[in-house]
Amino acid sequence: MSKNKTAGYKGPYGYQKRREGDGRSCVRYKCGLTNTIQDVLRQRPGWMEVKDDGEWDFNWCDVGWLRENFDHSYMEEHVRICHFRNHYELTRKNLMVKNLKRYRKTLEREAGRIEASKCDFFPRTFELPSEYHLFVEEFKRSPGSTWIMKPVARSQGKGIFLFQKLKDIMDWKKDGSRSEEQRDETQVESYVAQRYVENPYLISGRKFDLRVYVLVTSYIPLKAWLYRDGFARFSSTRFSLTSIDDQYVHLTNVAVQKTAPDYDPEKGCKWQMQQLRRYLTARHGTETIEALFKDVDNIFVRSLQSVQKVIINDKHCFELYGYDILLDQDLKPWLIEVNASPSLTASSQEDYEMKCCLLEDTLHIVDMEGRLTGREKRVGGYDLMWNDGPVYREDVNLETLGSACFTANTHLGCVNDRKKQLRQLLKPFPGKKRI
Repeated sequence: MSKNKTAGYKGPYGYQKRREGDGRSCVRYKCGLTNTIQDVLRQRPGWMEVKDDGEWDFNWCDVGWLRENFDHSYMEEHVRICHFRNHYELTRKNLMVKNLKRYRKTLEREAGRIEASKCDFFPRTFELPSEYHLFVEEFKRSPGSTWIMKPVARSQGKGIFLFQKLKDIMDWKKDGSRSEEQRDETQVESYVAQRYVENPYLISGRKFDLRVYVLVTSYIPLKAWLYRDGFARFSSTRFSLTSIDDQYVHLTNVAVQKTAPDYDPEKGCKWQMQQLRRYLTARHGTETIEALFKDVDNIFVRSLQSVQKVIINDKHCFELYGYDILLDQDLKPWLIEVNASPSLTASSQEDYEMKCCLLEDTLHIVDMEGRLTGREKRVGGYDLMWNDGPVYREDVNLETLGSACFTANTHLGCVNDRKKQLRQLLKPFPGKKRI
């Protein structure tokens, strides 16, 4: 049984208990969002929605609900919730960099500089105002370079701007040209100043970044899944550093791009990951792009390892992360940020279908129905990439495998025949009814 310790609260009860008590067999869910996830949950066989503070077994909540309620709740064994308690250690921009820097130092001390260099996938970053003087020293080493300012806890491109002169920071600190509402916000927020990637990889002259989905079901031990689908988000305006004030040039967030005067909602501003991988392979060859995606895999694993010891692990929690990754002209991937609540609102029918499949497969892995064995390496569009150590592809001979030919069990941008795979995987157990 899962109860809230706050007086007057009627907490969630387990579907296992209901089976024993009144014979009902269903999963009761609560959902604080009204986008694609709500559609997926409503169509889930055997699942039933509850309102307000009713009894629930599964809760897809926003981080605000988590912050206000998690510490007051006792949850039974089977109950699941979609965030870890201190998810922000990876998803808040300043804390992500802080943890990555600490992890890199640990690697350098324990394993040497070569191993530590595998964490060099995020731009030079400083938290303001606390690291302002360190930032100024770094800024002066590269006069004329471009930097980007980001509020540490906001998303969808809000509050972001580029600058090339220190006086622009002084203007920001004074905040003289901003509205009263914005002045109030920036006075209580921390920002990060991050070295801007000035040589992004361009397609048709336009900048883009990658949105990739990683599902973590446990931090101790670390167990992480990588989704095969994802997309590239393009800017609507050709790239140029001569117009650093034009957000349509530099910010690829859909929330920003859809406000552009020439935005076409029919075409959108996305490529599916398979389309991008085919394009890059045609231009640069299979071997080069395999190496690129291996570097991207490294970003996922290292970033999760950097917070493994600080995240409060809880068997009731899982997390669907949205990684934002930028490629430069040398095909080096850069980690821009990690989102704890990646947008589940669809920008097109194709986008809607992809996100529905992503969320359906997420629910398959969370497995409220108890249909998995726990030994699966693939579930739908997800591939298990880390399970207390690297996971290898099925066709790899572990006896002859050396570090130089490591083949991770990841297939980002590859064929996603999830329906066929799920038909085989989710056959009802003998004598057991499908929920």
